[in-house]
Amino acid sequence: MSSTLSSDTKDALAHDIPEAPHCRQALRNGLLLYGTQTQSRLFSTQRLAVARLAKVLFEAPAERSIRKVAQTRLARAAVYEIEAPVVQAHDLKRPAARCDRRMELRAAFLACGSLGEPQRGYHLEFVPPAQAAAERLIGLLRAEGRTPKAMTRKQRTVVYFKGIDEIALVLSAIGAYNAVLHLEDVRALKETKNRIHRLVNTEAANVDRAASAAALQREHITFLADAYGLRNLSPALREVAELRIAYPTETLAELGRRCTPPVGKSTINTRLTTLTRLAARLRA
Repeated sequence: MSSTLSSDTKDALAHDIPEAPHCRQALRNGLLLYGTQTQSRLFSTQRLAVARLAKVLFEAPAERSIRKVAQTRLARAAVYEIEAPVVQAHDLKRPAARCDRRMELRAAFLACGSLGEPQRGYHLEFVPPAQAAAERLIGLLRAEGRTPKAMTRKQRTVVYFKGIDEIALVLSAIGAYNAVLHLEDVRALKETKNRIHRLVNTEAANVDRAASAAALQREHITFLADAYGLRNLSPALREVAELRIAYPTETLAELGRRCTPPVGKSTINTRLTTLTRLAARLRA
């Protein structure tokens, strides 16, 4: 199976086995609850590392091996199965301790969760095997202060998140810190690209406006030269008019530096505005 952010995150979490017995118990119960189908005693997963974790937590005997089953869907990705132990209802009570809740959330991600590639959009979802498991998962997420969304897909409840901030908090809660760092790197890269695009678009718009304004100024000055004569203008106006004709693509600041003596951008703008008004009066 090809490497993805979701699969790499699962593999990393599967190798991080908690030391506290109660946390291990919560992780074990979560794998049973979210990775075992209602009418089956088989725990199944597409990640071998997760199957090995389940075997350790289930305390499966050596003869109870992990079975690899070839699939015809999902790019023929293999599924790994292991016989799940029989548990009593009281063994799967909702955990009260925060660390145990987070271990069960980790188990839910390992067993029925997936993380979308951030380049295509931020998406984290869980597809529990039963409605009761979905409701339990929603309750655990709300206990962490998160607000998941839910929808129905192929008669199964899908619990999901779309915003990167919510996804990062959920991943942090289950200990997937490398995935959080990866998401933040992608977000920073996207924001940088967007900022560059905005700056380029703004600069291009400014250049277009400056070019249009310069062309209009040259049109007015050419009209003044024919209808009034540039020699009849004041020295300051004649100088800026001749400079605009000679340097049609230069900015106001560049024209100002060519004046004798050099003047500022605002002075050049005032003189060009005066020439425009004079041309408008002559046209009227």
